[in-house]
Amino acid sequence: MAKVLATEIRVGNLIEWDKRIWRVLKCYHVHVGGRGGAFMQVEMKDIEAGTKTNQRIRTEDKVERAFVEPREMTFLYQEGDNYIFMDKENYEQLSLSRDFLEGQYEYLLPNTDVQVNFHNDRAIGVQLPASVVLTITDTEPNLKGATATSSYKPATTETGLVVMVPPFVLQGERIKVNTDSGEYIERM
Repeated sequence: MAKVLATEIRVGNLIEWDKRIWRVLKCYHVHVGGRGGAFMQVEMKDIEAGTKTNQRIRTEDKVERAFVEPREMTFLYQEGDNYIFMDKENYEQLSLSRDFLEGQYEYLLPNTDVQVNFHNDRAIGVQLPASVVLTITDTEPNLKGATATSSYKPATTETGLVVMVPPFVLQGERIKVNTDSGEYIERM
């Protein structure tokens, strides 16, 4: 297993903590002024038990990245609460539940390439691409005189993800969204 600095932890990473393997759900850098040092606030889920925990890890500390076997897969379709992926090498299909993909399924469109991580021949995590392009299905209409510097408005995408977008983005337009933070990047 490889040790990485706490600042290198990203959403979707699998790390070993307290002799268990955890999937990172959220992480952000917190800098405390004065005498306190900076740290990473990490929300993670135990892949075996399904329990969640929040940990503060000092930025200079190192954590073990879990040994996993990454496989390149393509998301094919959704069937109820299950998401079907196909292995690019042997064309085998894999079904993952909505609960397993917590916080990630809203970024999946058919034919999206992802990396599925396996530990002891069991799927334990999905690594999404850095960004995805989604179509806006519902948002408030554009107001006259709205500029890029004004406040943002909520917009619902084709996958159900709600993203805060600038006022000039309209229904039916395609936008690029960061899969780590869920933030709007640009209009396509």
